Amino acid sequence: MTSITIMGAGVVGSATGKGFARHGHGVSFVDIDASRIANLRREGFAVSDTVVLGDEPSIIFLTLPTPNNGYRWDLDYLKAGTRTVGEALRASTVMHTVVVRSTVPPGTCDEIVRPILEEATDRPVNEGFALASNPEFLRARSAFEDFLSPRMTVIGSHSPRTLERLEDLLRPFGGELRRYPDPRTVELIKCTHNLYNATKISFWNELWEVSERLGLNPAAIADTVALSSEASYNTGYGISGGTPYGGACLPKDTKGFLGFAAALGIDVPMASATDQVNERLLALATAAVPEQADRLVRAREQEVRNQSLRPNPSLDYQSAERLHPSLDDQSAELSPNPSLDYQSAEHDEELAAR
Repeated sequence: MTSITIMGAGVVGSATGKGFARHGHGVSFVDIDASRIANLRREGFAVSDTVVLGDEPSIIFLTLPTPNNGYRWDLDYLKAGTRTVGEALRASTVMHTVVVRSTVPPGTCDEIVRPILEEATDRPVNEGFALASNPEFLRARSAFEDFLSPRMTVIGSHSPRTLERLEDLLRPFGGELRRYPDPRTVELIKCTHNLYNATKISFWNELWEVSERLGLNPAAIADTVALSSEASYNTGYGISGGTPYGGACLPKDTKGFLGFAAALGIDVPMASATDQVNERLLALATAAVPEQADRLVRAREQEVRNQSLRPNPSLDYQSAERLHPSLDDQSAELSPNPSLDYQSAEHDEELAAR
């Protein structure tokens, strides 16, 4: 059994602490909201408005709000909570592990949390305390259930021992677990996770508007494309990054649709941004053709290895040839289908009170 302190008992903190308690760990909550404290006490949990660490090593999860302030994260709550934890660590004679679970910009664990803790404890990381990042993928409406049965768990820390300890703690919950030696990786994974969900919702809202203008049933279109489009059913499609799409269909049909929407008088910024990003990458790639060609050949080798993911290899994939015509000759022997155009390539709601 592990002793666990949850710093912040909102949606994420409450689900995290209760989930650990369900697995038999000793859990205590820290929060400054009187109603949360009262509710948790009624449920039989140890809860306080101050951090109290015992004589045995424990794990402290920072599940504090990180709201946006305009176009940036407001990390004031996280910083204040981290300082409070640092003061408790300073008075402790054993090494505890601090885990950032809040959604934060990449670099927060190393550049904000670590310096605050080192200053408060007057000891360096891995001597006075251990540090890691373990962002969550919980949905507000089912946070507790999601914690108990995760699809994916990610852990980031510069310390192999800390990674091992957290894996031992989290592995029993099941699902896929991935460890990374740099906390920035998992911080960016979480940001990307939410951004991808938001982007998909906005894309279909855009197409909903077009369908409505044409007097068509948006659900019929969305439900069908969700099954027909490889981007929906093949998780490996288009995610390698760094290479613009090409082939016979994607470039012309994207541009054609932009003109069609304009004729309807509908602004489609998602589709427009898709074209703009592709054109920018195409310009960057063609400015350094030799280097890009080598990279695309390597990408094609990976594509061959990924063929098992692709039920229909004849679909349009990202065109290496568009960037470098001679690539087709260079890489034909790599592909089971030399004519293949290479495609480089829910959180159902936002959590409240992160």
